[in-house]
Amino acid sequence: MELLAALLNMALLASAVRLTVPILLTALGAVYSERGGVVNIGLEGIMIMGTFFGASVTHLVATALPVPGAEAGATHAIAPVAGMLAAMAAGVLFSLVHAVVAVTFRVNQIISGVVLNMLAVGLARFLNILFFGVATQSPGISGFEPWSVPVLRDVPALAPIATGISPVIPSALVLLGLGHWVLLRTVFGLRLRAVGEHPLAADTLGINVAAMRYAGVLISGALAGLAGGYLSIEQGRGYLEGMTQGRGFIALAAMIFGNWWPLGALGASALFGYFDALSLRVVHTRIPYQFITVLPHIATIFVLAGFMRRAVPPAADGIPYTKEEA
Repeated sequence: MELLAALLNMALLASAVRLTVPILLTALGAVYSERGGVVNIGLEGIMIMGTFFGASVTHLVATALPVPGAEAGATHAIAPVAGMLAAMAAGVLFSLVHAVVAVTFRVNQIISGVVLNMLAVGLARFLNILFFGVATQSPGISGFEPWSVPVLRDVPALAPIATGISPVIPSALVLLGLGHWVLLRTVFGLRLRAVGEHPLAADTLGINVAAMRYAGVLISGALAGLAGGYLSIEQGRGYLEGMTQGRGFIALAAMIFGNWWPLGALGASALFGYFDALSLRVVHTRIPYQFITVLPHIATIFVLAGFMRRAVPPAADGIPYTKEEA
């Protein structure tokens, strides 16, 4: 019973929710891209760009717009908003490279994604030296004012999960519900799924396959950039090299575990987020700490090894399309 109580501790669950958000947002973006038929393993690199530009723009805006009459170090409320928007814009621009290479020039999508991941590491380091004079971290920043849930925050047992909530967390849940509705109930979602399943049939019906695939990749970039911005602005309070810790790849596993659907990705992301939170909190145990820290990655390997055969990807996922060759 003590072990069960420890595993369901409210503070642990609250931490798991916070750690689930960046994986969930990136996995949701991956659903858009792959439902349109484009594999995007460059999400890790896009997240890195989001972390850097999110923190950097927040710092620059906070420096340029000091709060009149406030104590030293107080940050204007618009600074983290600008940071989040910059992170999303950086994600869109970086994913545009993948879209051009994979959709227009029909280069192997896996190779393109790998190049993006390698490019992001070097580019973030170069820009950080250029802007801040150091290679691996930006100045500290302040994030959003945290929220609390009325009534629930006064219940001692629920206080850890009902207080100190980042506004990005409910926003992520709204984006999740919106994504499910868009993919299932809208014309855009139907067309996106069509080009991912049978692009020739979609083309025959007058759907612009390339435009739909571009849209899927760019949406995935915006969401992965937002996830990166959340990591640096809300969790890290600044950019730190390596702070994504492979969450872009874990998000891809979550998408596969969720069978390429938003709600499925939520369950898988929550599982990974819980293991991540557990690895941060379980320190005093007979089990070596190094083993605890790799739990999320071990879960990823089990997911990919055990569920890949049962998962059903879109039929044309990862297959370039050209009208002339169809």
